[in-house]
Amino acid sequence: MPDYTEFANQIRAQGYRMTPQRQIVLDAIAAFEGHASAADIYEWVQQHSPAINRATVYRVLNFLCDLQVVARFETGSSTMYELVGERPHHHLVCRGCGYITHIPDHALDTLAEALQQEYGFHAEFHHLAIVGLCAHCAAQVEG
Repeated sequence: MPDYTEFANQIRAQGYRMTPQRQIVLDAIAAFEGHASAADIYEWVQQHSPAINRATVYRVLNFLCDLQVVARFETGSSTMYELVGERPHHHLVCRGCGYITHIPDHALDTLAEALQQEYGFHAEFHHLAIVGLCAHCAAQVEG
């Protein structure tokens, strides 16, 4: 889990103010210690600062994603958010049980090389989510 207090410095270094709304959304994401939906984040924010409305939470999430402080990725059924760590990683998302696991960035090196060689395409993978079935759910389907 990244040290989320450093993100305030990152925001300031990019020329923006660290507003209370931005801080509480960062606090909410950090509180989940992993992946959280916008609804989860909004609910947490409401418990700690009821004056902040849903539109503000969504605006702040978009802002933090634009600054690459927060990563957004699709799981197939929802959009999830997490703090960007020092090491890039991607996600395997089970469409059966919803389990999410991280895979390291280098796991997609072969795919990136193949795309470049076969298509001349230089892929940029940023918090990619690959949807499928975990071993447990696949075994239930096959069994």
